[in-house]
Amino acid sequence: MGSVIVVNGGNYLYNLLLGRLLGPAAFAEAALLITLLLAVSFVGMTFQLTGAKFSILFKGDQWETFRTGMYKKAVLFGLLVAMVVILFSGNMQRVFHTESQWMFIIFALGIPLYLFMSVNRGTFQGKQEFKNLSLTYQSEMWSRLLLTLVLLYLLPWEPGTLVAIGIFVSFLFGLFPSATKGVSLKTVEPLKASNTKQVSNFMLLTAGYELTQIIINNSDVLLVKHYFDATNAGLYASLALIGRVVYFAAWMFVMLLLPKVVEKQKEGKATAPVLLKYVSYVGGLSLCIVLVCSLFPELIITLMFGQDYVSMAGLLWQYALATSLFAVSNIFAYYFLSLDQYVPVVLSGLLGISQIALVAWFHDSLETVVQMQIIAMLVLLTAQLGYFLTKKTKTLENI
Repeated sequence: MGSVIVVNGGNYLYNLLLGRLLGPAAFAEAALLITLLLAVSFVGMTFQLTGAKFSILFKGDQWETFRTGMYKKAVLFGLLVAMVVILFSGNMQRVFHTESQWMFIIFALGIPLYLFMSVNRGTFQGKQEFKNLSLTYQSEMWSRLLLTLVLLYLLPWEPGTLVAIGIFVSFLFGLFPSATKGVSLKTVEPLKASNTKQVSNFMLLTAGYELTQIIINNSDVLLVKHYFDATNAGLYASLALIGRVVYFAAWMFVMLLLPKVVEKQKEGKATAPVLLKYVSYVGGLSLCIVLVCSLFPELIITLMFGQDYVSMAGLLWQYALATSLFAVSNIFAYYFLSLDQYVPVVLSGLLGISQIALVAWFHDSLETVVQMQIIAMLVLLTAQLGYFLTKKTKTLENI
């Protein structure tokens, strides 16, 4: 948890420095790349969580076969996504009004590396080797932060391209330390049919949920970049970055939640107390952040981004509220994912699509965009809580 705090703090510093160095208009392009990085990180979580879960459940040859297969799948899928992004990089430049398509091409080249790295992290997470897990996050974060600043200072190139180079190189650093010792390209023994089905079901379930995460967590920034001018898009990106501190803070609890729930389920023990403990942690933390954002919005924005962004002060607590609702509902969703239950994925998908529809229909101002997200996230949290209470009631009736 200490390492996650440092990593999130470093990532925040990275974004804040970019915002101050580049100004609102140029920061909009950097924020677009950061948003794409978040989207890829959610795809990576499919591989990471799958690796984490089955490193607990599989042993011996079945574990080695599974691990080798996951590395292969990650690289192949990463290459496929990279080719698609490179192919449509020109279209992306036009849709998002960027100066160059090279930022998308360079970013795409790093996607296979990132997904490979995600399998690596999943092994450390499942085995609860938190020291090595922490080191992979630290090496990625610090290399991206320092290298990007050096590139921006030394080279007179387009900022989006320099940020993309920094992201690509950070993926290389994130591969260390490695959990690939003993991995062979040759499959010693195929996975049992029952294990293959279990892995496939979990990956599909997790991929579905991570897709909804991409939609909910990133669609607003992309839509604002499309519908508003560069200055407003940059201002909104700064607002989103500050408001998302709730989500980043909640993520350290998610990292601990999944292994604990899988262990409890494997031992036949009650898992609901684990959920309630982490919901209380995230809920309390979220409440504090929203309160601080409502009391000192101008001070926070001025300290973090400077006077150029202070016009967003009135929206800060509202965006923090939307993110808080999402963060708490996220704890419920990952809890049910750990138990192989798919209904929360469907709920998140429906609400993610509804969020896009609301913003697409109602975007006369940045304030309206934020308020549409509050509505969508409030409905999502209510639905997740209702599902949990329904499952809990049925369990008690069966007893």
